[in-house]
Amino acid sequence: MKLWDKNIPTDRLIEEFTVGKDRELDLLLARYDVLGSMAHITMLHHTGLLTDQDLEALYPELILIYQSIENGHFSIDEGIEDVHSQVEYLLTLKLGDTGKKIHAARSRNDQVLLDLKLFVRDAIEQLVKKTRGLFDLLIAQSNRYKDLLLPGYTHMQVAMPSSFGLWFGAYAESLTDDLILMQAAYRIADQNPLGSAAGYGSSFPIDREMTTRLLGFSTMSYNVINAQMGRGKTERTTAFALASLAGTLARMAGDICLFNSQNFGFISLPDNLTTGSSIMPHKKNPDVFELIRAKCNRIQALPVEIGNILINLPSGYFRDMQVIKESFLPVFGETGNCLDIACYAVSKITPAKDLLKDERYRNLFSVEEVNQLVLQGIPFRDAYKKVAAQIADGTFVADEKISHSHQGSIGNLCNDRITEKMERVMKSFDFEAKEKAYGNLLKRGS
Repeated sequence: MKLWDKNIPTDRLIEEFTVGKDRELDLLLARYDVLGSMAHITMLHHTGLLTDQDLEALYPELILIYQSIENGHFSIDEGIEDVHSQVEYLLTLKLGDTGKKIHAARSRNDQVLLDLKLFVRDAIEQLVKKTRGLFDLLIAQSNRYKDLLLPGYTHMQVAMPSSFGLWFGAYAESLTDDLILMQAAYRIADQNPLGSAAGYGSSFPIDREMTTRLLGFSTMSYNVINAQMGRGKTERTTAFALASLAGTLARMAGDICLFNSQNFGFISLPDNLTTGSSIMPHKKNPDVFELIRAKCNRIQALPVEIGNILINLPSGYFRDMQVIKESFLPVFGETGNCLDIACYAVSKITPAKDLLKDERYRNLFSVEEVNQLVLQGIPFRDAYKKVAAQIADGTFVADEKISHSHQGSIGNLCNDRITEKMERVMKSFDFEAKEKAYGNLLKRGS
């Protein structure tokens, strides 16, 4: 069954190629397709395009389909092109011609647009909550190890004193930036496209404000062409936010791989978190963090991939956009998996103690010495040259006292302020609105 079928058979090879992975991927969109149909028929009834009898027949069947999806019993039959066709097919099987009325005043294109936006809202919510879990762990680790110093590096050269508190806290605050971008993606997804039809609206007297309310959107994409252009733009914007989050995870994983190596020895991992070598019995490899790094680096390529698919497309719908789903829909599961395993593995890290007693790090305190001379009234450039000369002739003696106290430094991590920042970002997501709307739609049919 195809929603566009005109009783003209399609070449089998062409059909297989054009359908692609839709049947498989559309299962991820199925619950949203049904929720969208519930809102749509409620609106059609309100505007007089469906009778009381039509609504009373359609709504309970949609509830049953929704329940089958939630219970894992829903599938797309062989010969059915996509989830939209499957839902209409099931309704028609049970209700005959009444089932066919569900498609009035909408196009498959704006069904896909709607399903994707509903999917993205829920997928972002899940990732935001997982990200908050990792944030809380990093803040806890930062507070726990705030007094443990470690060497800071620039250009892979020993630079200045750092601390595990500073290092853990840095990645915690970076996650707040990632969620600010995620909030922007959420706001773009949180605009109702339903009613744009094929991108040029409908001659039916539909009420798009009503479906916006019913589905818990904060607003709608008013211009119908702009709504259609949201296909691809929503995915690309969300991909940028996912790439930012993945970048934080990848960089943290890279640090951990480095810090865990014997040449650094800044941290250790429990044996059961590492893997071995087939020929070297001494090896304990941080494979889990290497794979987080690789998977997250692949995620960072997604905005470029989507952008290249969309490049130079004029306004209106093109089948090119179907290909985006193949990379876009699964990425949320992979990102969530990386967050889960990162949270678990980071909780098992044991930082090393007394690292800075190693002779290799004696020059780490050179800036501290320069600053002390400046406090004694010596101009900074002269103090710099004096300490540089001492290092060059081997007479520099490190004073290992650390007196950093400004906001965000070793002695003043500001983790409470970073947590407040995260709280503000979390409150900016209005997840409750959509959940309340979904609950009302499902309750209406009970």
